Amino acid sequence: MMFLKAGLPATHGFFTRTGGVSTGLYTSLNCSFSGADSRENILENRARAAAALGIPPENLLGLKQTHSTTVIHATTPWPIGAAPEADALVTATPGLALSIITADCAPVLFSNAEATIIAAAHAGWRGALAGILEATAAALRALGATRITAAIGPCIHQPSYEVTATLRDPILAQDPTAERFFAPGREHHWHFDLPAYCQGRLAAINIPAEILPHDTCADEANFFSHRRRTIRGESAIGHQISVIKL
Repeated sequence: MMFLKAGLPATHGFFTRTGGVSTGLYTSLNCSFSGADSRENILENRARAAAALGIPPENLLGLKQTHSTTVIHATTPWPIGAAPEADALVTATPGLALSIITADCAPVLFSNAEATIIAAAHAGWRGALAGILEATAAALRALGATRITAAIGPCIHQPSYEVTATLRDPILAQDPTAERFFAPGREHHWHFDLPAYCQGRLAAINIPAEILPHDTCADEANFFSHRRRTIRGESAIGHQISVIKL
């Protein structure tokens, strides 16, 4: 099992797709309940990720992610399968671990300098545009967090992320200076830099963010990718997990 680390003060890990028990298109550390992988496999995979960071499986909290701007303040664990609908978690409760599931969207982990308040957010382009990162920062600050830093984990990177005006236009309508996150592609297509866009939005609210240099779409050996699955017309997809704990 392999996970990646950034420079955050709190214990964390951006897990790859390796080291699990799932098979086929879910090979192998699929941690999402949203597909057709067996529940037993998913529970074992999540337990392995929890164990790698020294977390009891029941304290590894997740969400039903919907590309919203909803942030949940977690104070106690909830039953597996009873996760609330939201796209970010924040906690100041020792012993809890917060997780985000992705397969091209950006997992963003946050910590204050003392590693006493943490958060995890799911930032696809829709959620980032709507303000999920700002909402997460506000929830952290409401709990008293100062000197917050963030890490943007493995996600789709600009060379792999060709988009049309359907994505570009609403982003530029909100902020014309976001043109800098688009590179020219084929006619009426552009390549969008999702991690840099997230980093830019965080910088605007005084949160420095590290970008991990891993493109989920380009690295099939280590990451699941929704874009890669779509290009190939495959019927299923796994999701990797990113975790931060107190």
